[in-house]
Amino acid sequence: MDMTMGFNTFEKQDKILVGMSGGVDSSVTVRILQEQGFAVQGAVIRFSPAHDAAVDQARDAGAALGVPVHVIDAADAFEREVVAPFCESYCAGRTPNPCILCNPAVKFRLLAAKADELGCPSIATGHYARVVLCDDGQCRLCAPESAARDQTYMLYRLPQPILSRLVLPLGEFEKEDVREIARDLGLSCADAPDSMEICFIPDGNYADFIRARGYTPLTGRFLGPNGEDLGPHAGVDHYTVGQRKGLGIAAGRPVFVKAILPNGDVQLAESGGEYAGRLTVTGLVTPDGRPLADGDYRVKVRSTAPAVPCRVQDLGDGVLEVRFPEPVRAPAPGQSAVFYRGGFVFGGGFIATAE
Repeated sequence: MDMTMGFNTFEKQDKILVGMSGGVDSSVTVRILQEQGFAVQGAVIRFSPAHDAAVDQARDAGAALGVPVHVIDAADAFEREVVAPFCESYCAGRTPNPCILCNPAVKFRLLAAKADELGCPSIATGHYARVVLCDDGQCRLCAPESAARDQTYMLYRLPQPILSRLVLPLGEFEKEDVREIARDLGLSCADAPDSMEICFIPDGNYADFIRARGYTPLTGRFLGPNGEDLGPHAGVDHYTVGQRKGLGIAAGRPVFVKAILPNGDVQLAESGGEYAGRLTVTGLVTPDGRPLADGDYRVKVRSTAPAVPCRVQDLGDGVLEVRFPEPVRAPAPGQSAVFYRGGFVFGGGFIATAE
């Protein structure tokens, strides 16, 4: 396909709604758009009580930047669309990515609805990605200037109606440039560290969070590299494919989680055994809504992984087979596989199996 394109553009002085968190990225996004002539309003989403501090920080940032900040209460939708599926998936031995669930079903859906209410044609966030209008009339996500900050993986499930009105100014910037802008503005968030945890589990203890909500994870046994029984484990919510630390066993040699089996057993492997050469992928979405064509792509199997070569084949019934010329480390069922060509997102889906 001819990828001749122009970046998604909007008339200056358009009203625009910026999704804000009080952090440096969304705050600098506001200022960039102000300088480009947009009439900016902000919105912060209260996903759960754990986000109350972010609501306050967004209001403070809005006051410093001279923009009104609307608060959107999303607690019920977030619980239904993100938290419950997250807990259920972990209890079944998969490794979900809640941001990938949240972005299309909650975050951007509610931002778009608030933008409609306020008469804003476009919406913006502080994600590091670009939206490109291609020659076929479809908008596609494209890798940002900063390869180290690429967030296209997190956004791949956004539908065309969102992509067509989405502005992502930070796609043209490196992170340190964004921090420098914030320092020049005197923003208190300029040097705040990036959050590394799931936003609704700030202490990072997934198992305690899941069990406190009444969920019961699968239990079972540790199986050694040769199938030997190494004793019971603490529940599948404590483990993910590729994990080495925190297993709580003495195997006599370094071992990794190779797979979490349907019956709740945790299969271990020695170093190198956690690699896979073949995946199956379900739940495919593409920017244009069409099936992903068979052929060669580059694919990411987790948000921080590099994109690597692969060959994709449609097996029918909504299942894709993905094969790698070189095995990839620890692709985890429940995570996403996102397919790229030339830096553009062509589609993605959820990893069902890894072999």
